[in-house]
Amino acid sequence: VQLVESGGGLVQAGGSLRLSCVASGFSIDDYAIGWFRQAPGKEREGVSRIISPTGSTYYADSVKGRFTVTLDNAKKTVYLQMNSLNSEDTAVYYCAYTKFTTSLLAVLDYDYWGRGTQVTVSS
Repeated sequence: VQLVESGGGLVQAGGSLRLSCVASGFSIDDYAIGWFRQAPGKEREGVSRIISPTGSTYYADSVKGRFTVTLDNAKKTVYLQMNSLNSEDTAVYYCAYTKFTTSLLAVLDYDYWGRGTQVTVSS
């Protein structure tokens, strides 16, 4: 399984970014992709999760109402639309794969990880 994130960058507070995660190297239809982030000096934390093929989503309280995760099944691509960004959203964002669709946002539940994309929000 390979995961490649893109779409990070520098944005002003209140702005928006859309991250993409392209997944490959597997053929099953039932899986989950999670988005996580890690700020300097902090532990990696879960942000959002989406299940294929149902599209069922889950969000951490810190991003609920601001972030939206979507899935393009045909392209095996997951998007994370991030709105109303603030300085606390600054982090490296990772997508991760698990075959266990009951997983929420526990880091240890995910077996494969991308390399991450940096998001920096300036105030």
